[in-house]
Amino acid sequence: MWLLFAFLSAFLMGFYDVAKKKALAKNSVIPVLFLNTFFSSMLFIPLIVLSYSGNISEDSIFYIQQYGIKEHLYILAKSGLVLTSWVFAYFGLKHLPITIVGPINATRPIWVLLGAIIFFGEKLSLFQWIGVIVAIVSFYLLSKSGKKEGINFGKNKWILFVIFANIVGAFCGLYDKYLLAANVNGGIGLSILTLLSWYNIYQCLIMAVVFVVFYLFYRRKLLIFRWSWGILLISIFLSCAEMSYFYSLSLDGAMISIVSMVRRSSVVVSFLLGAWLFREKNLKAKAFDLLLVLISMVFLYIGSR
Repeated sequence: MWLLFAFLSAFLMGFYDVAKKKALAKNSVIPVLFLNTFFSSMLFIPLIVLSYSGNISEDSIFYIQQYGIKEHLYILAKSGLVLTSWVFAYFGLKHLPITIVGPINATRPIWVLLGAIIFFGEKLSLFQWIGVIVAIVSFYLLSKSGKKEGINFGKNKWILFVIFANIVGAFCGLYDKYLLAANVNGGIGLSILTLLSWYNIYQCLIMAVVFVVFYLFYRRKLLIFRWSWGILLISIFLSCAEMSYFYSLSLDGAMISIVSMVRRSSVVVSFLLGAWLFREKNLKAKAFDLLLVLISMVFLYIGSR
């Protein structure tokens, strides 16, 4: 069951990536990211208010638990990590084709896999290892295909931005496992919805400060803005994808290395929609690489049953 929610998260993340690319087309990164965090937090504030006022019972799946300062500091740390990853990822996506960014993002499970084996002692089955190896090969070939578009991966700063965003994002994935794990298993034991609600609110507060700073000192250069419905869709797709992702991690037997690998299959959705909406190039050369991504997902699914 946990793998099915991982695939659902991947599907939604594909639409999330396309919405980001659409929203960033004629806009600066800072206002888009601020509004993204604002709309996301607005989705959860009513649940917090209703839970704290007693209008949502503790037995409800929509109940937001009340935590102390210690737990909120853990959540605040997650917000800072995620925002760091997002800032670099948004700048990279704005200046690069989505069919290039997607393959780079797909390498994140490699970092998560290493971390999961080292820190959580996770072990993979034979089929899961086959899936991982095929995925690594497919991601490498897909990245090689992108070089035909004239982007030098070693010298392009936006490529480096995306790579850094993925390294930070991989650490966030491991941190999520720690935050959601029960106390008896060495974790913090946070509830899924409570974590999701408060980390979105803290992100909004942080981005509000960043937005004000940029407005005061750099507004002419970095705060170009034109409304796009893609901005609202970013928040909707992301919130739904995150809920599916966290719920997957909370289920018995969930493996962070596999969940993160499956989540990267969102590259298939973003590739297909990106090819259609943004008329990107070199698509035939990338088709075989995408097929390998799908094959790797099949092996991962078989190995987890």
